[in-house]
Amino acid sequence: MQPWNGSDVGTEEMNYRLFEHTRTEVSETGLGTWQLGGADWGEVDESRALDTLRAAVEGGVNFFDTADVYGMGRSEEIIGKFLETSKKVFVATKLGRFPEPGWPANFSLDSLRAHTEASLRRLGVETIDLTQLHCIPPEILRAGEVFESLRVLKREGKIRSFGVSVETNEEALICLDQKELASLQIIFNIFRQKPLEFFDVAKSKGVALIVRLPLASGLLSGKFTKGTKFAETDHRSYNREGQAFNVGETFAGLPFEKGVELSDALKALAPQGMTMAQMALRWILDFDAVTVIIPGASSPQQARANVTASDLPPLGEVLHAQLREFYETKVAAHIRGPY
Repeated sequence: MQPWNGSDVGTEEMNYRLFEHTRTEVSETGLGTWQLGGADWGEVDESRALDTLRAAVEGGVNFFDTADVYGMGRSEEIIGKFLETSKKVFVATKLGRFPEPGWPANFSLDSLRAHTEASLRRLGVETIDLTQLHCIPPEILRAGEVFESLRVLKREGKIRSFGVSVETNEEALICLDQKELASLQIIFNIFRQKPLEFFDVAKSKGVALIVRLPLASGLLSGKFTKGTKFAETDHRSYNREGQAFNVGETFAGLPFEKGVELSDALKALAPQGMTMAQMALRWILDFDAVTVIIPGASSPQQARANVTASDLPPLGEVLHAQLREFYETKVAAHIRGPY
């Protein structure tokens, strides 16, 4: 890799990578749509949500990630409305955490089929491009029956491929033993580098890596202070200690104040002419095992900013070594939750 020298910030042209199991070229920067559910990140009205999807696609994005529980179906419904007038977009959704019928009944074939059919209706499509198990218990993954149910749905034509959104390296390795596994969705960013341990295995099996929380819930934008406040309905307020779900999903498992300190310390490493967020996104894209990153956006401006990382040059070996040392010496000991 040649080092970034601060010149040419990119022409904002999107690059694409092969989603191997579907033989589809997907934009290496996609769009996560948790925010568009109108819950957990504060309110986003439908008009702004649709404008955000449009801005992403205009920037070259052709990969949307959603879930049936984002706004209890609202995110999927908004994507469905967008797809009525948009060119083809690869849509990945998730299932397994819907409150009805709840765990463990959610993992039966009948429930998986019912939840898939509900997502199909909301999205307005005949087949879902990718269905992902949504951070379900490791013992269910280990037992394996849920994967056979997904194979049934694939044979029925309801889904084209299946993957798993995981919380830990152990869960990732369990899933990588499954035949027909198309993807793993993981938390991976400058503050959370442990998943590098299984990158070579995933790559050797042709399993796509979908990276969520690339900016650690916004910490790696470098814009927060210790006094930054979030809405009560925002998970960055109510899940800081893992009160509602895995703490790793919020600020990558770092205590907020410590995360702000670490983010401030990172600013000195950002190359001239590159924002903190661009550095953080480009860092992930420098790993060729990664297929697509899915930064979220709650406005068209954020969606447009996210796509710029694709056209930036690699960060270079020196900066990568510095960021690895930063993680090992300053960050890793502070991460909480299953990892």
